[in-house]
Amino acid sequence: MTGATGRVALVTGASSGIGAATARLLAARGMRVVVNYLRNTEAAEEAVADIEAAGGQAMAVQADVREPAAIDSMVERVQAAWGGIDVLVHNALIPYAVKSFQDMTWEELGGKIDAEMHAAFAVTKAVLPAMSEQGWGRIIYISTGLSRRPRQGMIALGAAKAALEQFARYLAQELGPQGITVNIVAAGPVEDTRMGSALDERIKQRQVALTPMGRLARPADVAQAVAFYAGEDNAFMTGTTAAVNGGMSMD
Repeated sequence: MTGATGRVALVTGASSGIGAATARLLAARGMRVVVNYLRNTEAAEEAVADIEAAGGQAMAVQADVREPAAIDSMVERVQAAWGGIDVLVHNALIPYAVKSFQDMTWEELGGKIDAEMHAAFAVTKAVLPAMSEQGWGRIIYISTGLSRRPRQGMIALGAAKAALEQFARYLAQELGPQGITVNIVAAGPVEDTRMGSALDERIKQRQVALTPMGRLARPADVAQAVAFYAGEDNAFMTGTTAAVNGGMSMD
């Protein structure tokens, strides 16, 4: 096998933003890509058309990643067409409330944490048997710097992503002996995404001023980090976090 040619990658939430950029890049590197989406059929099919026009292979599959039955159906469809999934990029954004803790209900905070973890749990469970059987797999979870550095109103997202990141580290420990790596890409503010478009211009300019690179991330910047973790040669990095934020925060 040359490079990543022929590997099957599932990208959840891949109809737009980071997911779509990642799907296009993995396809350009020779992977067969499953463009998972929830509602935007047109955008998902457009991503597939772009990949195919560039000589790649892709299919769009609708599934709510919060629903195990929908995930199982998606994985079965992929297996029928291409075999097992080799690479999981879990990017789907679960809705969340933007408000202070004092104004928040338990349903808003606990519901976000539950939905975030349920989706990651279910989609990982579904792809794991094929990875374990062949002794090779790449799992990448998309997170955010808000998991470590709080910002006003973002407690639901930050707490949920912090839980996801620790979940990923435990998986990395457990799955390493099976040849499966598990890593996190933690993005700073990203332009041309639903989260990024919610920023008002004043906040955006303040964030740019705090970033040594002088701009916010673009979806393609995040996709590059994902593709690195997904690569055939990247066999010895697991349980790590790549911060894609232009130096806005440095660990």
